[in-house]
Amino acid sequence: MNPDTAVPPAVRAAILATATPRCAYVYDRAVLRAQARALRAALPPESLLLYAVKANGHPGVVDALADAVDGFEVASGGELAIARAAARPDQAIVMGGPGKTEDELRAAVEAGATVNVESALELRRLSTVAERVGRPVRATLRVNRRHVALPGSHAMTGQPTPFGLDEESLGEVVALARDHPAVALVGFSLHAVSNNLDAAAHARFVADAVAWSVTAAQRYGVPLTVVNVGGGFGVSYTSAERFDLATFARELGGLRLPPGARLVVEPGRFLAAEAGWYAAEVLDLKRTHGRWFAVLRGGTHHFRLPAAWGYSHPFAVLPVDAWPHPYPRPEVHDVPVDAVGELCTPRDVLTRGQPVARLRVGDVLVFPRTGAYGWEISHHDFLHHDPPAFCVIDSAPDHRPGTR
Repeated sequence: MNPDTAVPPAVRAAILATATPRCAYVYDRAVLRAQARALRAALPPESLLLYAVKANGHPGVVDALADAVDGFEVASGGELAIARAAARPDQAIVMGGPGKTEDELRAAVEAGATVNVESALELRRLSTVAERVGRPVRATLRVNRRHVALPGSHAMTGQPTPFGLDEESLGEVVALARDHPAVALVGFSLHAVSNNLDAAAHARFVADAVAWSVTAAQRYGVPLTVVNVGGGFGVSYTSAERFDLATFARELGGLRLPPGARLVVEPGRFLAAEAGWYAAEVLDLKRTHGRWFAVLRGGTHHFRLPAAWGYSHPFAVLPVDAWPHPYPRPEVHDVPVDAVGELCTPRDVLTRGQPVARLRVGDVLVFPRTGAYGWEISHHDFLHHDPPAFCVIDSAPDHRPGTR
């Protein structure tokens, strides 16, 4: 069990203010801003900190981070619209993703976004769109490098994936760009992995990415103003382990970029995960084949990550003493329980075998670190249950919790 599961007072208040049966996401603006400040302090001064909207596109989250980051990374036309609504005129927007449509590229050009180009065809498509719009577009080449030894949950490069250009084709694509003057190459995008917890390894990856970009730019004649290393800063859901920003900063202390070049980082999970809590009321307690199950008002249609990754997400029990019903209230003591959802599938499981000292029907299970890739990646419409409430709070002293 994760020892970090105590429910902060402001989060507790927001959950208890929702209607029963309770089911809610709570996002804390103060935590979002604090995460951004901490990461920014660990980065070299020549860095741009962008928030990857894919992690959590809730307007309250994006608005909170707009004042704490230098812009946004988006991977669809929908995310681009969210970013444009939140961004200040001086903030950067970068569009990535391997399957951009012409409409999405057009919107990116019109927004003045930098586009991470994923293939030769996409470069041609982007150039055609830019010519039609009558506006040149800045672009980086996303490269799937040969060797990127970086730990994490999802590898993007160093192996066959749909992401980026094969390193062997880089020269051909740079030459192609010279025939398409509407596209101005400004550097490289080298995002390699998702959810890496090894800070020292991540610092080595960033330094290597800068060195590789300098060499590639000189070799192929690319003006190097951007070295985009993506995100990948990790979060542990099952332990107190943290991505050590102090180690990351220390290991990067000697990093120097060429004059005029900027390091771009695009974290999503690292900024948003710690700022979110998913809460679901216990609807039933039952024992079958020797196991106790807490059946929740909620489940993987709201928070799919544990089922998708195959792990048990820790929870805290938020006691609710009120019991307005005429029948006895079921409860268990000192037993392990499986926290399962309301869906008609045995795979609707958030946690298996977590010990509880006391749990009653009507209490609320609160799952921490659910601010990233929670609601966004879940299959909302399966069985068409009502969605959770979304509560945006600010635990800073000068603010009060609110619901949005």
